[in-house]
Parts: sequence; C-alpha cells; structure tokens
Amino acid sequence: MLKIGQTNRLTIQDKLTNGAQLVSEQGKTVFLPAKFVTDAMQQGDAISVFIYLDTDDQPIATTEKPLVQVGDCAFLTVVDVNKMGAFLDWGLPKDLLLPFGEQKRRLQPGHKQCVYVYIDKASKRITASSRLNKFLPEINSPFKGGEQVELFFWGKSDLGFKAVINNQYLGLLHQEDAYETVRVGERRKGFVKSISPEGKINLALHLPNKEQLGDLAEQVYADLKTQGGKSTLTDKSSPEAIKAKWHVSKGSYKKALGKLYKQRKIVITDDMIKLVE
Repeated sequence: MLKIGQTNRLTIQDKLTNGAQLVSEQGKTVFLPAKFVTDAMQQGDAISVFIYLDTDDQPIATTEKPLVQVGDCAFLTVVDVNKMGAFLDWGLPKDLLLPFGEQKRRLQPGHKQCVYVYIDKASKRITASSRLNKFLPEINSPFKGGEQVELFFWGKSDLGFKAVINNQYLGLLHQEDAYETVRVGERRKGFVKSISPEGKINLALHLPNKEQLGDLAEQVYADLKTQGGKSTLTDKSSPEAIKAKWHVSKGSYKKALGKLYKQRKIVITDDMIKLVE
C-alpha cells in the first residue's frame, strides 16, 4: 500500500518524458513529476519519496521533504485563512489545511501553531489539528519510570512544559524539574520520571544515578559545615532557588536531603535544615 502523507520507498517502474512511474511492492503506482527526476535515476532503482495529494486530490510523489508527516507534530506558520480554515506552510507547494473545527484559537496569517497531522476519515485528505489530546492519549501508556524517550515540547502551563512523547503520548515536565532552559518547539531526549496514580506521565530531563545523588548529598553536608550547620534552603524551597545554588532539580535536591536524613546527619524543619549535633 502507498502510505499517504509519509515517506515511501518505491521502485522506478518506468522513466517517461514528463516524469517517472513508481511502484510499490504491492503493485500500487504513483507519478513522480519530471522536475524531481534526475539523470542518475534509472529504471529498477529504489528511491525514497514523500506522497501527498495534488490539487485534484490524487496521490503524487515528490523528493522534497515536508516539515511534518502524518502521525507527527510540528510548529507551522499560517500563510492564509479562508472559509475552510487556516492553511499552513509545511514545505510543499500545496499548503496544509487546519480546519476551523480543529483549531483551539482563531488564527491569522503569520501565526505559528503546533499541530498534529492525520488523514481525515471523511475526506481522506491530509489534515492538521491543534487539538493534540484528541489524537494522543495522556494515560495508560506502556512506559515505565526511568525509560529514555524522545520529547517534543509543544506548550506551557502553570505546572510546567507540555510534551509529546515518542510521537505517541502526552506528558508533562513539571516546573520543578525544568532546571535547564526549555523552549516550546524544542525536540530533545528526556526520561519518564514517574507515572502518576491517574496514569499520567511525569517527565525529567535527566535521571540522577545513585553516585550523583551521593555526591550531591556530600556537597550539601560539606556546605552546611561551612554555614554553621544551618541552611534555609529546604525541601520546601522553590525550584529556582535550588537551581541557582546547586544546578539540579528540586526532586534531586530532595532526594539528597532524604539521604542525609536517613543517615541521621541532618534534621529538616519547614524553614531550615540543620546538622545533627
């Protein structure tokens, strides 16, 4: 089958004066216009092409690479708005439709919007939606704590940064764990920190190992000794204050304090940590 809206590996069945006829392993054919056919391409060669629908809604191939494919998310720029919806620049001659019904806010040319790209069941057309939670679930994922994942940060809330995980699920990097600069639109590796009782996915940029936590605990202990055995930087302090001093997340700092507490080296109150005398 030809995968509309995705990159396909097809064979050149025949070179024509106006392009080339490509064929899949299942015998499905699609046309590649002449401007994408090079002299090096020969009959029988396997090539990678992206397949989308032309102005007549017929499948057509291109060697150009779009900014996003079906099943993926991306930030795209609005180039036009008409009675059908907003049209987005996704790197191909025919712009991508974001229908009004799939918009969370009304858009104007020049606006940038994060969208998920899918095949509309009714029209069979490649379509965009800004309603990511309509296509990507937040709960009942197969992930486990500590698992490394690919993250795409698509939004921000009072709690932290919203992320798409492996193009499949939605998760959240809590503000207290965003101790490095995070930008909406950024793609980077991260980790599943934990799964909440409701099944939601909590994320982390790094997972400290036991050696790192032990080293941090030792640093905190040494620092307390130089400050007369007391510090107002507790497990209730803000993530920003902890990051400014120790360059770690609040979660890592709390674990280091927990380690010292279990070793009976410190006592912890609401507004202070103190060395055990």
